[in-house]
Amino acid sequence: MDRTSLSGILIIMKLEVPGMRFQKLSACLLSAAVVIAGLPTIRASALSAEEVKAPSAILMEAQTGKILFEKNSHEKRACASITKIMTLILVMEAVDSGKIGLNDMVSVSKHAASMGGSQIWLKEGETMSVDDLLKATVIASANDCSVALGEYVAGSEEEFVAQMNQKAQQLGMKDTTFKNCYGLDEDGHLTSANDIAIMSRELIKHKKIFDYTKTWMDTLRGGKTQLVNTNKLLKTYKGITGLKTGTTGKAGSCMAATAERDGVQLIAVVLGCSDTKTRFSASAALLDYGFANYSVTKPSIPPEATAPVPVRNGMQSQVETTVDSSTSILVPKGKGGNVKYSVTINQNITAPVKKGQALGKVSCSLDGTPLQEFTIRAKTSVEPITFTAAFRLLLKKLLMV
Repeated sequence: MDRTSLSGILIIMKLEVPGMRFQKLSACLLSAAVVIAGLPTIRASALSAEEVKAPSAILMEAQTGKILFEKNSHEKRACASITKIMTLILVMEAVDSGKIGLNDMVSVSKHAASMGGSQIWLKEGETMSVDDLLKATVIASANDCSVALGEYVAGSEEEFVAQMNQKAQQLGMKDTTFKNCYGLDEDGHLTSANDIAIMSRELIKHKKIFDYTKTWMDTLRGGKTQLVNTNKLLKTYKGITGLKTGTTGKAGSCMAATAERDGVQLIAVVLGCSDTKTRFSASAALLDYGFANYSVTKPSIPPEATAPVPVRNGMQSQVETTVDSSTSILVPKGKGGNVKYSVTINQNITAPVKKGQALGKVSCSLDGTPLQEFTIRAKTSVEPITFTAAFRLLLKKLLMV
């Protein structure tokens, strides 16, 4: 509380309570002002496990992978259609690599057409583009379309599920075993909130996915089939960008929600909620907490990190360096200016040096707590001194004379 505000209160109180001695009133109010000034700013500075109405949950910042909140995050649980996040990763990888195209027409198999649960009732032999199958998978959580895509990428659902599990291992998802590519309950088909956050972070690296996850309504089959997104936060939550919902008897109501505000990208995962309303409110509570308490700042790389580094026994005596500092640093709000940087460079660099070779690091910390590291790399290659290399250099100089 500033002095102007306090003076205003004193004046008002003097007018409204003429019977009280002003000196005593002033002293009381001044004491109150001191107490108020010492209170922390009211915001979601702490989030208890009880406030998140989900048996298992996690909040991750997507750019850095930093965990901001977790509750039973490694508990293995059924996850319903959240499974489709991994399905979508493999499909988007196939699209980005050119293995398949969005305009490719897929012929629906008998197996894909037989799927139960949420679906768009594909017919055996029906053809649909990869783009439309993706729309239905993301927006309407269509199981039949998930299988059709899996079969198109891998030849069979069985092989596709094997690739899903392989990808899970590559990403370090230690709590996960996939049994199908769509998420209906099946013995042994399990994952965790932590692993879902990991694969959600991987999926949103494919920016094209947002064309589907941010779509509220669309149509297929020339307007005959209407799609409505199962993610109701698209209509109510500022900055929401996705990602996937899921509900089955074993899994309960689940959600992986992604949102972005002011450069902060968050992933909130809730599993086993009692109903759809609770999964949305729990996801929103996690996102609110993240946005209320954290911000991102661009790294300020010290000049010495990009200074030339000496090289022993090389055709050049030093090598130019570069630092990839494109990733932002996550900090508590208001602390961006307090980040400290330290530079460590290998002083015993000996040729050969390859372009991109790690030569050192820039470490960032806040109040003594490590935040992030950036690698210092060689900007060019440096060959070792050899007779052939020296002769080639001498010849080059002679020709320039």
